[in-house]
Amino acid sequence: MLEDFQRALEDLDKVDVLEPNNAFILQSHGHVKKMLDNCQGALEDMDKANVLEQNNAFTLKWYGDVKRILKDLDNADVFEPNNVFTLILHAYTNWNLNNYQIALETIEKVHGLTCSG
Repeated sequence: MLEDFQRALEDLDKVDVLEPNNAFILQSHGHVKKMLDNCQGALEDMDKANVLEQNNAFTLKWYGDVKRILKDLDNADVFEPNNVFTLILHAYTNWNLNNYQIALETIEKVHGLTCSG
C-alpha cells in the first residue's frame, strides 16, 4: 500500500522460502513484479499460481493486466476462455486501444455466457 514495491518483493521472496507453492503468495509476487515492470517474471508467477489454484479471479485479472501491458491480448484469456471477468477485461482493454470490433465480439461472447435466450 506504500508503493515500496522493491521492499515488498524482498519480503515476498522471504515468505516464498518459508511457504513455497502458495498461490496467494505467487499472485502477490507476480503483481509486485508487474508494478516493477518485470512483466515476464510476473507472467511466470501467475502461471505457477494458476497451476496451484486454477481459475482464481485475481490471478486471471493480473495475468490479463500483464498481457495487456505486453499488448498480447489474443492470449489474455488463455487460462479460462469462458471466464466472464477475464473476458470483460479483454473487451475493456481492446476498447481502450480502439479495437472496437474485437471489443464488441468479446462483449457478445460475455452476453452469450451470462444471458439466456
